Amino acid sequence: MRGPTKKQLTLIELVDQGLSVEEIATRTGKLVASVHKQLNRVRRKVREGHFAPAPLPIERAAATPRVYLAGFDVFRDNALSHGQHLKALCQARGMIGLYPLDGQVPDELEPRAKAQWICRANMDAIRSADVVLANLNDFRGAGEPDSGTAFEVGFAAALGKPIWAYIDNDRSLLDRVSVKTVGSAAYCANGFLVEDFGLNMNLMLACTARIVVGDPQACLDAMLASGQL
Repeated sequence: MRGPTKKQLTLIELVDQGLSVEEIATRTGKLVASVHKQLNRVRRKVREGHFAPAPLPIERAAATPRVYLAGFDVFRDNALSHGQHLKALCQARGMIGLYPLDGQVPDELEPRAKAQWICRANMDAIRSADVVLANLNDFRGAGEPDSGTAFEVGFAAALGKPIWAYIDNDRSLLDRVSVKTVGSAAYCANGFLVEDFGLNMNLMLACTARIVVGDPQACLDAMLASGQL
């Protein structure tokens, strides 16, 4: 019976040291999604009985639910510390939080290349996640969440990932955005029609994400209570 390869043994050793998948990716110079894929490969080998004795630390790491933390929080002044807070909330609930700022962007890249690197890394992280947790609170306008977060929600939906989101109030989009009414139609400050389906945000988000009114803790607790993970 063949044992783990040299690369797989290296991963086993790093996990045995208590490093997270993100820390392993940084240490080995790989994308988080690549490390996650290697861990899943080891897990499959364990399940199929190809590795003996079973590398239980690796199996545990591969089995831990992974939550991608989407949101405009990356634009906060305290973005890094807030990310650590969100990841700690996940860890306290037996999950691994994946924050968009976890990756180390190569310094030598030009601005546009850096943007492309970040985009690719975040999409890879969403692919590797088991669920997406999104902050869909208003960002740069009433009733409008961050466009990057909206894209990530759509990308996760296309991949068939469960999506959970949180907002701080449950007022309808119509109540929050409309400034004038003409007959039965409501319009925003820019003169565009405001949809009225009784939803608290655009229907493409409201119909694809399970939305919790509250903070990240409340959303994570609702996620756990649902039994989806």
